[in-house]
Amino acid sequence: MSFGEHLEELRRALFKSIAALFIGFLVGMAVANDIVAYVQTPVRESLERFYMRQTARQQEERVAELKAQGRNAHEDELVTYEDMQREGLVVTEYLIEPQEFRRLLEEQYPQLKTLLAENDKGANDKRAGAPLTESVDAAEKADMVKADAPNRLNRSDLIELRLFQPIEQDSRLRVVGHSMMEPFSVWLKAAFISGLVFSSPFIFYFIWEFVAAGLYKHEQSYIYTYMPISIGLFIGGALLAFFFAFEPLLDFMFWYYERTETQPDLNLSEWVSFVLMMPLGFGISFQLPLLMLLLERIGIFTVDSYWSKWRLAVVIIMVIAMILTPSPDPYSMLLMGVPLVGLYFGGIWLCKLAPGRRLESPGDLLARRT
Repeated sequence: MSFGEHLEELRRALFKSIAALFIGFLVGMAVANDIVAYVQTPVRESLERFYMRQTARQQEERVAELKAQGRNAHEDELVTYEDMQREGLVVTEYLIEPQEFRRLLEEQYPQLKTLLAENDKGANDKRAGAPLTESVDAAEKADMVKADAPNRLNRSDLIELRLFQPIEQDSRLRVVGHSMMEPFSVWLKAAFISGLVFSSPFIFYFIWEFVAAGLYKHEQSYIYTYMPISIGLFIGGALLAFFFAFEPLLDFMFWYYERTETQPDLNLSEWVSFVLMMPLGFGISFQLPLLMLLLERIGIFTVDSYWSKWRLAVVIIMVIAMILTPSPDPYSMLLMGVPLVGLYFGGIWLCKLAPGRRLESPGDLLARRT
């Protein structure tokens, strides 16, 4: 074909690819809500573990305090962290004024109001009939003086209420948005990326259809051989990121929240971008064996050079893993870098066993002629 005919074929391939992407985007719009909800699952689970660890520390301190007050003889009455973990409960502490607490109880239980009123009347009668002498108890004097004093808030006089709540109903287990358009932009991003995934087989096919016209038969056979390997490596890297990297990575990051005594308040857009881009980075990096094979076939590297430079390759792999992982922590870098080191040696094995011959570089041709 002429150059113009090649451009026409390229235009058709691009048009069909864009049409496939648009259809995939429409499909992605239908499932975008489910995807956004699903990608929040790992962070909710990590937040649950984070707050349960906080509850464990608070409850252990509470039990130690009660035992110090002489509650050792009634340990069966103490609520332990193991009890709360078994029931999936967290605790929140509140302070309430005694008079307000009494008013709430009296409103809820009218019969209790009558009993308390009779008790107060008896105490007042007893106090009124007793002469105020030096023998009056010091604590009773203090109560009388306090009753005549103006009401002032004193934290030590407040009643401590400890309320239990199921962990799944905790309002802290949410990813928040900080702008009006943020939920819509996140939904749009999820629809586009999912649509790209859905339409990628068709896009690859249309691109392959354009490229295949310029290849020989034996070259086309390489595509059929290595394309499934490439897709398998990409899917394997993405699955590794989603099912094995997120949970320990989040636990690692929340561990620093605990060390710095900071409360997390995760942003919706940042988290969804992180969840969607990290598997993409893992999938692309897992193409390393095929890249090594390509460089070996076109004569840039040899199997011997791969073996001799493996230490340098490990350093380069770790740097690449640091760049491709969106999180700055060392754990995610190691989680990508360690499999890539294994894939590097797998690439050497692939260069030895893969079908096809190594293409001669200009230097090889010159050396053979001389």
